[in-house]
Amino acid sequence: MKKLFSLMMVLALASCAAMEPHVERDVQRDVGLAIQEVYERALPTLSEDKQRHFAQRLYRLTGEQRWRPLNHAYGERLLTRLEEDIVGLAKPGYAAARSRAIVANYSPRTAKQRARRAMLGEWGEIAFARGLLFRLIQAEYFGLLPTIENHERALGYQAEVDWAAFLTDPAVIGIYAAQVANQAYFLHQLGVMDLRREVEAAFRRHYPPDRVAELDDAEYHNWLYGLTHFVIADSRYYQRKVDPDVHAWVLEALERETTGIMARATADIQAEVALAFLLADREDHPLVGRVREALVAGVDPTSGIIPSATGEKGLAGGEHRNVLAIMVLRWPGRLHPGPDLSDMLGERSAE
Repeated sequence: MKKLFSLMMVLALASCAAMEPHVERDVQRDVGLAIQEVYERALPTLSEDKQRHFAQRLYRLTGEQRWRPLNHAYGERLLTRLEEDIVGLAKPGYAAARSRAIVANYSPRTAKQRARRAMLGEWGEIAFARGLLFRLIQAEYFGLLPTIENHERALGYQAEVDWAAFLTDPAVIGIYAAQVANQAYFLHQLGVMDLRREVEAAFRRHYPPDRVAELDDAEYHNWLYGLTHFVIADSRYYQRKVDPDVHAWVLEALERETTGIMARATADIQAEVALAFLLADREDHPLVGRVREALVAGVDPTSGIIPSATGEKGLAGGEHRNVLAIMVLRWPGRLHPGPDLSDMLGERSAE
């Protein structure tokens, strides 16, 4: 009850129009911390994947060692999956069989999920390749990849996938833009191939400025997510700042669309827009301030979190949205790479 009262007081302060800028930032940080406290209490009840997602970002935001155990637990699971895949890739047909299973098990609950399932079903082994690519880059982020036996087999497999055709296909970009940006950067960061410029060019052809106003909400959100992920993926998912000159086209597109972002975008997307500017060291941009104000205003005083656009207040469903809000509101200006989990391999071999 005391913490709820404190949150309500913070939200009341945030609603005061005449606050000094430094006071407003202090209030925003307090709101971010209050959301974080709600999730910290609930974290043991969330899925392993939600715990991983939250702990990864909180470590990179704060560098606090208390977030290492959850990252370590994820690293253990990651190594097990990668070792299975690397052994499997030595067997003919493994990747194709895994792809068929992934597509068959892909959730058909929403229209977006059904569209993605149908799209992945048309691209052969891409369904498996993208999952393997994600696990490889996660291992690289944690300092684990160089010491995994036969990891070159997985990298060699990625080099044989026709990523260029997939990542530049307009139909793929139209429903999968954020992942397209991610995968182009993952491939580069792993030293497999560099498709960043080709993917950027394909994205910009598919979404020229004069087309944006005509997009329905689903594709408008896809466009915005895609834009932000060129920056987020380049940052190695919040491990470092990016060169603002490289991503000037992204920042300019977001700036032009300020009114639409504040009117049409969900809280998740608004937070990622702010993060794109923060990662480019543009914290003083007015759009960052507007998003922070919107995130604070969006907190539900009863649950202590930001609900979905439809009012859903579930902690599991809101984890992505709220951890992004925490990052935007608490942004410290310095990021922490990793954590480096390479020491855990010695622990595994000693077991």
